[in-house]
Amino acid sequence: MAQAITSDNATTSGKLALGGNLDASGTCHFRVWAPKAQRVELKLQRKTADNEQAEVIAMQREDGGYFSLRTKVAAGDKYAYMVDAGSPLPDPVSRLLPDGVHGSTEIVDADAFAWSDEHWRGLPLRDYIIYELHVGTFTPESTFDAAITKLGYLKNELGVTAIEIMPVAAFPGERNWGYDGVSLYAVQASYGGPDGLKRLVNAAHQIGLAVVLDVVYNHLGNEGNYLRNFGPYFTDLHQTPWGEAVNYDAPGSEGVRRFVVENTLYWLREYHIDGLRLDAVQTIQDDSPKHILAEIKEQATEFSKESGREICVMAESDENDSRLVRPPLRGGYGSDAFWSDDFHHCVHTLVTGERSGYYQDFGKLEQLAKALSEGYVFQGEEFAFWKRPRGTSAGDVPLPANVICIQNHDQVGNRAKGERLSVLCSFAQRQAAAALLLLAPHTPLIFMGQEWDETAPFLFFTSFTDPTLASAVRKGRREEFKDFAWNEVPDPQDAETFTRSKLDWNLRHSENPALDWYKALIRLRKELVIPSERSCTAQANDGVITMKLPVASPKVMVIANLKGPKLPPVDAGWKVVLSAADEKAAVVVAKR
Repeated sequence: MAQAITSDNATTSGKLALGGNLDASGTCHFRVWAPKAQRVELKLQRKTADNEQAEVIAMQREDGGYFSLRTKVAAGDKYAYMVDAGSPLPDPVSRLLPDGVHGSTEIVDADAFAWSDEHWRGLPLRDYIIYELHVGTFTPESTFDAAITKLGYLKNELGVTAIEIMPVAAFPGERNWGYDGVSLYAVQASYGGPDGLKRLVNAAHQIGLAVVLDVVYNHLGNEGNYLRNFGPYFTDLHQTPWGEAVNYDAPGSEGVRRFVVENTLYWLREYHIDGLRLDAVQTIQDDSPKHILAEIKEQATEFSKESGREICVMAESDENDSRLVRPPLRGGYGSDAFWSDDFHHCVHTLVTGERSGYYQDFGKLEQLAKALSEGYVFQGEEFAFWKRPRGTSAGDVPLPANVICIQNHDQVGNRAKGERLSVLCSFAQRQAAAALLLLAPHTPLIFMGQEWDETAPFLFFTSFTDPTLASAVRKGRREEFKDFAWNEVPDPQDAETFTRSKLDWNLRHSENPALDWYKALIRLRKELVIPSERSCTAQANDGVITMKLPVASPKVMVIANLKGPKLPPVDAGWKVVLSAADEKAAVVVAKR
């Protein structure tokens, strides 16, 4: 069994324990974990005025399977490690891979960036209105710097309070969702590298936006994944959808756990990130006395206390497991929030009529009322799609701990053709869904472009250079939809698949009724929901859902018919402030 990492060996402040770390004198401390290696050599490529000079230097062995070396270098020099005289490999703790995931690591001066966000202390979860974006498709330029130009719109015009960035850890090629990352510390070079991400975070903080980063600790991609050459990063003790599990509890896992926990602190410390979204944690297998998720949250909390900044840790899971957010003293992992799928599935089935795959267990209005009033629907009941029970009681889960959506990268992009709700249901259905999302006591998430009814799809795209892997991805993508009636599956490797997924910013104009609707709802949320006690009552009656919040002395009410135009009259004492209707749906929003 792996032992928990303590604050003595997982630092919450200061330099990284691993990687290449420059000091003010121009000396770099290189340190790598390679417990099975007999020797490790550093291949250093120094830049000179005329060319590059290469030299190979033997590293010194330390206790615990570590190798280290101090030598004079400059930012911009490159290096690689040779394990037992093998081929040069990038550092597992690279900050930048300018030549791609197969190339050498570039030395980055982590202290060179001039931050100007010293006033920023973060946001509490209760204030979060999250906007999820993918750097590659958010702007035509596909860069962090281009994203900066849109922050003013997000904060001051739309009104969101936090952006959530899909993974930026280095991946093969230049087109990827980010979940095929293979170098957890390296910021994707094509997006703008470390300084580009720092500029984006700094600019967000300047105008009062929190930044959440999506990180992936359940697996690594295949192409460019060299971790096995260094240590026991994976184990066949457990299996995941991607094969062998990341080694959190088998022999040698202490170094792996340190690698991951340090990574979480790295984003918080070096990049001033405000929160982390942990991808698909149900596939993280760990039988240690302290689960790696509890370890991550514990260290993030310690960093929060030391830095005086609000830090949010949220987990993605489809299991409705309240242990994720339950305090450690009650047997939980202590995360602040988790992505809660049931609200989305309820809304989606009601407005589209789709009942294939995992949608087969949804479609009843009563389920939507339960998701709103309790957090999620399945709390131990039989889940037909899984052929087994799903979920635990939601009784001890605060409603804001449920991050809910009506669209996100998974629910749009994991459709074969990446269709958004803008082409799947009527305008009034979308407005009703948005009203329930943004006025619920839960934590709402908006997927980029949904606020202006973006019609471009968000497709699954990759740019692997390994032809065998590229072929396997195409085949796997088709297999993925065998439970759905989706016959056309765009080629993930085709550059056009990526291009088609970019937002059309021309749709964001002054006469866009969808955008006006979202702006109005967000203003109401800030006025009536965020300051209130975060609870609600939700009832389904004669095809109509009625949500009032908070439970005591309600201040806001949403009445929606997701399948028809008829609504009951609004009770006396309530003032209608928003309404929408067409032949498919109707909704009114009222306040006292």
